Amino acid sequence: MKVSLPGYLHPQGRRAGTVRCTREGAVLRVELNDPANGNAVTDAMLNDLLEILTVPDPDVRVLVLSAAGDDFCLGGDRTEFADWLDEDPTGRGIRISGDKARRVCEAISGNHAVTVAAVHGKVIGAGLALALACDLRVGADTAAFRLPELALGLPTAWGGVLPRLIHEVGAARARELILTGRAFDAAEACELSVLQRVVPPGDLDEAVAAWTRPIVRRPEAALRVTKAVLNSYAAPTRLGDPSLLDAELMACVAAATRRT
Repeated sequence: MKVSLPGYLHPQGRRAGTVRCTREGAVLRVELNDPANGNAVTDAMLNDLLEILTVPDPDVRVLVLSAAGDDFCLGGDRTEFADWLDEDPTGRGIRISGDKARRVCEAISGNHAVTVAAVHGKVIGAGLALALACDLRVGADTAAFRLPELALGLPTAWGGVLPRLIHEVGAARARELILTGRAFDAAEACELSVLQRVVPPGDLDEAVAAWTRPIVRRPEAALRVTKAVLNSYAAPTRLGDPSLLDAELMACVAAATRRT
């Protein structure tokens, strides 16, 4: 049974903008919905995601993040970055967007619901950051992954992707993927723990359902506390959070690269 969420979902789901949402019982499905643009992350998409993710519904036990079209996400919208630098060579627009990106990824990783990423096609840059922010990740066996920021003259500083990547795959492998910028397939992504399961493209929905069916039956309080405890133990012990500097690093390097 599909129902609406107060405030931002219509009876058939939220369809305006670049993100589409539907609610099915205790499962909220959030779909990146700008396939003509490869679901590249724009400022408008970040605004749409923030609107959804910062209004949690206590009855939602699972949040599924997926995407329409041929690709999950082709990364950040570079045209938008260039326009921002034209408007303000100091990178102010990139700073503002970078702060939104961090808040979006934190809203996913810190969500009281269990978050599941279902990815297919190309999963690049910011798209990989969004997937890594999720608790569980399943991918089509045809999916391809890449972190190309260095080749584009940018640091790997979007949405806190670097600490999450290091935590999930290890520092040595993260270093190799970032410095070379090479693509890797779904099988390797599973070996690296970027994905926890790989299935044929047609089986993605069933793979997600196999996870969500038992989760939605768990007592709400126990599920919420367990998620909080897992997040607490998974977080690296540190005096500060370097990802808070992501927006500043991205803006400074982008501005410097543009000047040279």
